[in-house]
Amino acid sequence: MPGHLLHGRDDADLASLPRTTASPTPGAGGPRCPAARTDRARKTYGVGAATVVALDDVTVGFAAGGFTAIMGPSGSGKSTLMHCLAGLDTLTSGQAFIGDTDLATLSDRDRTFLRRDRLGFVFQAFNLLPTLTAEENITLPADLAGREVDQAWFQQIVSTLGLTGRLTHRPAQLSGGQQQRTAVARALVSRPEVVFADEPTGALDSKASAELLRFLRSVVDDLSQTVVMVTHDPAAAAYADRVVFLVDGAVVEELTDPTRDSVLETMKRLGS
Repeated sequence: MPGHLLHGRDDADLASLPRTTASPTPGAGGPRCPAARTDRARKTYGVGAATVVALDDVTVGFAAGGFTAIMGPSGSGKSTLMHCLAGLDTLTSGQAFIGDTDLATLSDRDRTFLRRDRLGFVFQAFNLLPTLTAEENITLPADLAGREVDQAWFQQIVSTLGLTGRLTHRPAQLSGGQQQRTAVARALVSRPEVVFADEPTGALDSKASAELLRFLRSVVDDLSQTVVMVTHDPAAAAYADRVVFLVDGAVVEELTDPTRDSVLETMKRLGS
C-alpha cells in the first residue's frame, strides 16, 4: 500500500525544530508556490460592542503539494480561516486566494463553481448517500457537474485508498474508516487544487483515525495533492509537513516537520 506512517518518527528537540512566522511558502521540500493563501485577512462578526474578531490580520500561505495542519484552542479562528480560504465564508477585509484567484472578485455563482471544480472537502460527517454504492458516491460530484471521470485517476485513487474491493458496497456495508476513505476519494476525484479537511478524524476511533491520516499522507506523497487540515489532535498534526498555530484569530507560531511531542510542547507553551 502506498503511503508513509509518520507517527512513529523519533521526536526531535523542540528548540532544534525550524520555525517561521506566517511565511507563504514553507514546506518540507523547500519553497513551493502557495496553492492557497490569505493576505491581511480579517473576519469579524457582530457590530459595535458585540463585535467578535475571528481573524485578525492573517497573512499565511499553504504550499502546493504539501500537507499543513491548522491548530489552536476553541474559538481561535482555525475553522474560520479554512472556510474563508475555501470560499465557504467571506472576509470582512483583506484577501483570500486559491492559486492566483482572488475569491473576493468572484460572484456567489463563481465561488460555487470554484468549490466544485477546484477544491475538495472532507469533514467529520461522511455525507455519503446511503442508497448509492461507494463508487457512485465517489463519482457523484462529477456526475452532477456533467463531467466525465478520468478512469485512470479514479483507479489510482481507489487503489491508493484501499477501496478497490469495496466499490460495489453501500455505506452501511462499510466500516467507519472505509466510509471516510470513500469521502476522501470523492474529494480527490476531480483533481482538486486543494483538499480542505475539517477535523476529519473527529468521528473515528483511534485505529480508523490513524488509517485515514496515513491515507491523507499518501495522497500528498504519492498523488502530489495539497491538503490543509484543521485538527485539535497533536497525533494527527504529526502527519503533516507543517503546523500553523492560531490564537485569538492570529497566527502566532509555526512548526515544520512536526512530531506529536513537539506539537504538544508548543500547544502547552501557547496555552492551547
